[in-house]
Amino acid sequence: MTTIVVIEDEAPIADAVAARLRSEGFVVEIAGDGPSGVELVERTQPDLVVLDLMLPGFDGLEVCRRIQRERPVPVLMLTARDSETDVLVGLAVGADDYLAKPFSPRELVARIRTILRRVERAQAGAAGTAVLRIGDVEADPATRRVLRAGEAVHLTPIEFDLLAVLGAKPGVVLTREQLLHEVWGYRDANGARTVDSHIRSLRQKLGADLIRTVHGVGYAVEG
Repeated sequence: MTTIVVIEDEAPIADAVAARLRSEGFVVEIAGDGPSGVELVERTQPDLVVLDLMLPGFDGLEVCRRIQRERPVPVLMLTARDSETDVLVGLAVGADDYLAKPFSPRELVARIRTILRRVERAQAGAAGTAVLRIGDVEADPATRRVLRAGEAVHLTPIEFDLLAVLGAKPGVVLTREQLLHEVWGYRDANGARTVDSHIRSLRQKLGADLIRTVHGVGYAVEG
């Protein structure tokens, strides 16, 4: 059974989300603030976390940072407003995707299933895959560990997948639409900003020269 933790301080929203996810066959646990959310994730080791940005105790950004330290876990972040700053910061600290309130239950379930399919695909494809080497960066698909000049670097699950897709085709320019399809599983182009924010985060962690921008087209890595 797939377990999902919902961290949301507005009880009616949390209960509605949990009810819908349970009706879809998921096991759901709920926390109402930042500290209890972190404790719940550490205790239950869920397959995915639905995380509200604004929480008592400490906010969703801090929750995201803490739960990503020990074990990369997919995170769908809920934002009260579609603020670019909120979205970019949330994605930078480890969220895989975001959904602005108010949202439809159908859209929530669709986003969750997309994230879970991507994770399952990545895990299945990792077996027997050679270590990826891009300049002084090494990425091992089997263990999902990344080294830069011999030093360990923590990447979120989506950052690792993005690096792997780009690194598998050195020198080849991939459009944002291609990356959205191959990494996120989206079939439309409504997410270019998501790609850009994750590219920015990869550059901050692995070096500004690792990924080349081809203006008006997309991104490429040079081996």
